[in-house]
Amino acid sequence: MAAVNFALNHMVAPQLGLDAFLQTAKTLGVTAVEIRNDLAGNAIIDGTPAADVRKAAEANGLTIISINALQRFNEWTVEREREARELASYAKACGAKALVLVPVNDGSGRLEGERQGNLRVALKALKPILAENGITGLVEPLGFTICSLRSKKEAAEAIRAVGGEGHFRLVHDTFHHVLAGEPELFADMTGLVHISGVDDQSVSVDDMRDPHRVMVGASDRLDNVGQIRALQAAGYRGTFSFEPFAPSVHQTDDVAGMVKASMDFISRQL
Repeated sequence: MAAVNFALNHMVAPQLGLDAFLQTAKTLGVTAVEIRNDLAGNAIIDGTPAADVRKAAEANGLTIISINALQRFNEWTVEREREARELASYAKACGAKALVLVPVNDGSGRLEGERQGNLRVALKALKPILAENGITGLVEPLGFTICSLRSKKEAAEAIRAVGGEGHFRLVHDTFHHVLAGEPELFADMTGLVHISGVDDQSVSVDDMRDPHRVMVGASDRLDNVGQIRALQAAGYRGTFSFEPFAPSVHQTDDVAGMVKASMDFISRQL
């Protein structure tokens, strides 16, 4: 089995400022990170110049694999285009390789035909924006029943339909893969994998939400290890980025120790 290329999403430790987050990644021997545009008081939302983010990443020997994320990307409006251009420009300037694209997740835009059409409109509009900034769009289906894009198959079909194979890749999120109940992996179209576990034995799959998402360990109900093994067996050689949302994770006073324990557990199991 190939070695696992781990990465850190800033959501693993949103309580840390950017510099501390990047230094933690370096300490762990991780070479890739994801930064976010939804952390109050932190880059990007605090106005930190992209050049400063780039310098900080380079100083720690890190690659920024993505900015996470353009929200409601498949609801294409004048405002969404403005957001997309701003984020894509920031991604280019800070050295990020990709922009994560998150679909509408409020129960709207889910009708048969409507959701496929909306998705294609957005992908077509995003292609030139991504191209002029030299970055990839990472489409992330969400497994929640209210989401307008749950299926990786549907996303893959839309990418092919708009001739977007050179501009878009899929995000395989181990949490959302289980919630969506979709067996196919699409490893050949996957550009990034998000990993997190669910330890709570009492919550049903349909009731799992972001606050249930912890680090991957022995009590994980999502079979992260099995998913990682299957993705690698299918040819995926990209990064596996920790993205836990649970308050218990964010309250730790030993981020490096917590992450290392999960990295070691996964590596041992593989």
